[in-house]
Amino acid sequence: MSTLPPRKRKKKTKNQYFTQATEDAIVRYNASIDPEERSEIYRKDIHYAFFKLTENIIHTFKFYYTEVNEIEHLQHEVITFLLDKIHLFDQTRGFKAFSYFGTIAKRYLIIQNTQNYKKRVEKAPVEELHHDLRHSYDMDYNPMEKDDLSDFLDEYLEYCTKNIYDLFPKEKDAKVADAILEIFRKREHIDIFNKKAIYLYIREMVDVKTPHITRIADQLGDLFKKNFIFYKQYGYTNFN
Repeated sequence: MSTLPPRKRKKKTKNQYFTQATEDAIVRYNASIDPEERSEIYRKDIHYAFFKLTENIIHTFKFYYTEVNEIEHLQHEVITFLLDKIHLFDQTRGFKAFSYFGTIAKRYLIIQNTQNYKKRVEKAPVEELHHDLRHSYDMDYNPMEKDDLSDFLDEYLEYCTKNIYDLFPKEKDAKVADAILEIFRKREHIDIFNKKAIYLYIREMVDVKTPHITRIADQLGDLFKKNFIFYKQYGYTNFN
C-alpha cells in the first residue's frame, strides 16, 4: 500500500516547454531553405523544447545504460538525432509534434539502452547485475514503446499524488483517492480489471463503503478525461 504524501502545498507547475508555438516553429524550419534563418529558428524556438523533451524522457524511463560518460552527452546525441529527423515531420498527417518527436526519442533510446545493457550483462559480475535489478525500477522492462495514454497517465498520477490534499481536503477522501491511484501506479503488475474486484481491492486498503469509492472515482475520472482531451489536442499537460 502506498503512503500518502504529507500535507504540504506546492506551487503548481505547467509543462509548457513543448507547445503549439514549438510545433509552428518546426513547420517554419522545414519550410525555410535559408540556412541562417533555419539556424535562428532552431536556436530561438526549438532547441529548448528538444532539450527538455530528451531530458525528461531519459530520466522518466531511466535510460542510463550508455557508452558515453555523462548523461548530458547522451542527451546531446538524442537531440542531434531529432534534428536529423526533423524534416520528416508533417503536420498535415494529424501528428502532434510533441508525441511525434517523443516517440522518435524513446525508440532511439530503447535501442541504444538495450544494446548497451546486453554488453553490460556479458561483462559484469552477477552481483552487480543483481544490484541493478533491485535498485533500477525500469531496467527489466519489456522494451516496448509506451503510447500516449500511458505517457499521460504517468503525468496524471504524479499531479494527483502531489496535489492530493488540494483535490481531496478530507483525510478519508484523500486515502480513498490514493488507494484508487495505487491501482494505476501498479497497473503493470496487477491482473484485476473487473469492476467488482477493483472495489474489493480498494476496500481492503481503505475501510469505506462502495458509494464513497464511486464518488471519489468519479471525481478522479472527470479530472482525467478533461485533461486527457487537452493533452491529445495540444501535446502537453496543463493541469489546473
